[in-house]
Amino acid sequence: MLKKVLIVDDSMAEMKLMQSVLEQAGYWPVPLNDPTRIEQTIDAEHPGLILLDVVMPQRNGFQACRELKNHASYSQIPVLLVTSKNTDSDRFWGQQQGADGYVVKPFTPQELLGVVQKFL
Repeated sequence: MLKKVLIVDDSMAEMKLMQSVLEQAGYWPVPLNDPTRIEQTIDAEHPGLILLDVVMPQRNGFQACRELKNHASYSQIPVLLVTSKNTDSDRFWGQQQGADGYVVKPFTPQELLGVVQKFL
């Protein structure tokens, strides 16, 4: 059975890259470029993991992660922040919002898969 991974990123190039890496490794990526539709997409697709960009319009990844982790229906889904924000304070803030992991862009396919495999 393929394991679904929800990819939330407003950059089509980044989303396509993550999709390609995941598909080649046997995962089933579900792309989403609208962070306001995360819960709706989770309800429809039931992913086992969420890859979440931080810098997005309307709803940033820190905010989305915090809201997911504070919601009973979504709190058990692992959330990995995938972002170019690479300071210790960014990582700390992501952890404070409930993120289960942190991947810094640009990443290698091995880095992304290594973190994904820890949760799926």
